[in-house]
Amino acid sequence: MSRPTRRRPNDDLYLGGVSVLLVEDSALVRGTIVAMLEHYGAAVTAVGSADAALEALVRERPDVLVTDIAMPGKGGYWLIGKVRALPPERGGGTPAAALTGFTGPEHRASILRAGFQYHIEKPVALENLAGIVALLALKVKAPKGEIRR
Repeated sequence: MSRPTRRRPNDDLYLGGVSVLLVEDSALVRGTIVAMLEHYGAAVTAVGSADAALEALVRERPDVLVTDIAMPGKGGYWLIGKVRALPPERGGGTPAAALTGFTGPEHRASILRAGFQYHIEKPVALENLAGIVALLALKVKAPKGEIRR
């Protein structure tokens, strides 16, 4: 008699068709997170600065933005302010998560007030990151059969 295999919480998680814009100044961390998201099937555009991210967001219109907060020069708070100031058709409503080493309730509240939907603490487990990206990318079916975000 074989033992049933235990399923992990996100065994059925698949991010195929989900485009993610990742903003992280550390090349090592950026490469690791790209590999993590691609493992689940996401298409990832990764950049190393907030300026490059704003250009990529307007050009590519990703489904989800995941950005570091503390970066040299302009950081994640600057970026989300610029994103939220854009009209929706240019990416202003893009769901966003802050990926940061800043922890605690005061940082979480500040991040959410700034316009992010999620505060993700570093280091983050593969399953947790993929699950948050999946939640941010959920598409709700509209009454007439069209797809809405």
